[in-house]
Amino acid sequence: MQIHQISGYIQTIYLAVYDDKILLLDGCCKADVDLICHFITQELGRPIEQLKAVIITHMHPDHAGAANSLKQRFGCKLISGYAKGNWYSGFEGCLMYLSDILLTQWVAKRLGKKRKSVWYLPRLNTALLLKDNETIPGFEDWKIIETHGHTDRDISLFHTPSKKVYVADLAVKVKNKFIPPFPLFYPNRYQKSLKKIESLQPSSIILAHGGEVKINREQYLNLLSLAPKVPMTHWRTTKSKLAKVFKLS
Repeated sequence: MQIHQISGYIQTIYLAVYDDKILLLDGCCKADVDLICHFITQELGRPIEQLKAVIITHMHPDHAGAANSLKQRFGCKLISGYAKGNWYSGFEGCLMYLSDILLTQWVAKRLGKKRKSVWYLPRLNTALLLKDNETIPGFEDWKIIETHGHTDRDISLFHTPSKKVYVADLAVKVKNKFIPPFPLFYPNRYQKSLKKIESLQPSSIILAHGGEVKINREQYLNLLSLAPKVPMTHWRTTKSKLAKVFKLS
C-alpha cells in the first residue's frame, strides 16, 4: 500500500493505492471529481474501476462534496461513520449548509483558485456505516476511529500496519502551528478525540489541511489548550460579531 497525495480544490486528497484496488480516504470537493479520475487513469495508469471505495469522514463540502458523483460515475462504494440523522437537517441545517458552501468558496479564493461549483447534494447513498474500531471491508488494514467534535460524526482512519492515521479536520496546520478546526460543535468530544489519537501513538498524522506531520506531546497539549470550552459555531460567531458591532455603535 502506498499513499498518494493530490492537491485538491481546498484540501489535500489522499489515495491508498494497492496492486489491484484503490481507497479514497475522504470525499473531497465536487470540483475534485475530474482531478481524481485523471490522477488514477493518467498518473497511476490504472483503470478507474480500481477505485473501490470512498470514505466520507464528515459532511462538509471538502470532505463529502465529490462522493455521490464518484459513485454515480464509477460505481465505487461510499462508506462513512455511524451517526443518527442527516447533518444538514431542518431549516438551521439548510442555513449551515449554505454558510459552509460560502466558506469553501472563500477559502478557494484565498488560495488563488479559480471559482468552481462546489454545490452538492448533502445526503449520502452510503453502502456502509461503520462504528468505532471496525475495519473497512475490502481494506481490512484500515480501521475506523470515531473522532467527534468538529461535528457529531467525524471519523479518522487508522492504518494498523504502518500506524499512520488520517484525521481529516481534527487539527489544521496554519503557519507551522496546529489549531482546532472551525466550526467546533462538541468541545468535550473534541478533547476526548485528541486524546484518543495520541493514545494510538501514530507514526504520523495525515491532515486534510496541512499534509502528513508528526505531533509531539507539547503540541497535543497546546491543541487541547486552544480548544474552546463552549461550542464554536457559525451562529455563535455571527452573534458575537453582531454584539461587538452594536456595542461600538
